[in-house]
Amino acid sequence: MRSRKLRMGMVGGGPGAFIGQIHRMAAALTGEISLVCGAFSTDPAASREFGITLGLAPERSHPDYRALLAAEAALPPQERIDLLAVVTPNASHCEIACAALERGIAVFCEKPLATTVEEARQIAEASRRNARPVALAHTYAAYPMVIEARQRVRRGEIGAIRKIMVDYTQGWLAPARLPAEQKQAAWRMDPQRSGPSGCLGDIGVHAAHLAEYVTGRRITRLLADLGRTAGRALDDDAALLLRFDNGARGVLTASQISIGEENDLSFRIYGEHGHLRWRQQRPDSLMLAIGDGPVQVLRAGHSTLDSLTQAVSRLPPGHPEGYIESFANLYKEFCTQLRSGSTAWLPDVSDGVRGMQFIESAIRSSEAGGCWTPLNAEDAA
Repeated sequence: MRSRKLRMGMVGGGPGAFIGQIHRMAAALTGEISLVCGAFSTDPAASREFGITLGLAPERSHPDYRALLAAEAALPPQERIDLLAVVTPNASHCEIACAALERGIAVFCEKPLATTVEEARQIAEASRRNARPVALAHTYAAYPMVIEARQRVRRGEIGAIRKIMVDYTQGWLAPARLPAEQKQAAWRMDPQRSGPSGCLGDIGVHAAHLAEYVTGRRITRLLADLGRTAGRALDDDAALLLRFDNGARGVLTASQISIGEENDLSFRIYGEHGHLRWRQQRPDSLMLAIGDGPVQVLRAGHSTLDSLTQAVSRLPPGHPEGYIESFANLYKEFCTQLRSGSTAWLPDVSDGVRGMQFIESAIRSSEAGGCWTPLNAEDAA
């Protein structure tokens, strides 16, 4: 018989928030998680009312995360939450995550993990000290065919990696003047809430994470050119050259001002013997070519795919699964980790530290006029 459902709390994700509803749907889709409490808004009344609309008991809809954690600590152990979803703007991730970890609560955090490398390391240390895991919402890592690409690279099917190209383009910030009610843009362009980067922090970290996650290679140096629309405080466009630990070269582009684009994330990975291609707008297909042979189209749902790929596939071939299902795969794997103590592929706190190293190094490179910059101090030698 399966163990009880895991109890989840949430901070953020209240009225008008996009990502909070995605987290709630994804967690529910696993069938293994119950949302039992939350602090959904900085307005205490709004937080309470929103929790009630979600079906929560009024006494478990809290005015802020401190009240939530204090109330959970006062409950009998068998009633407390097992994990906390942190879906607030970036600047509050560190204090909330660390406070939860110190209470012995596992954390599922939105990306980027923090606003500085130092904050990210504080979360990593709190996770280590309290022996509680942190999962990171790198959604695209959980698509079945991304996992298939990762497994094929690890099996050596395309040989040693030579070149990695990853692009993430959107157009929703293309207008020079955005509507005043565009709350999603407002906080992302505010350094006090978003941190030192806009576009890179929002979508560039996804691209950088995929480059490392799929290939198993680590970025050691980068050269960045970050741009921003006049009047904006943070970058909304970026182009980077990358070098990896095996000598492979890479190109990364991330843009939120590419007018007409929706949410176009893709990668191309070239090895000695072949290449792999994947595009988020056709997520159930993976392109594989070996040598000069014809391009093969691998499709999700087939029994010929890797066992890890099959484990995160819910439907037969020809029934595409997308963004919410991928998000649910993250939550399901986190449940597995919380129950068993291990995970085969889940993005974690170390990926969060890498993401902040990527952002800070790119900013330094761009501010220096576009020069090669090590990803972290250890690489400088």
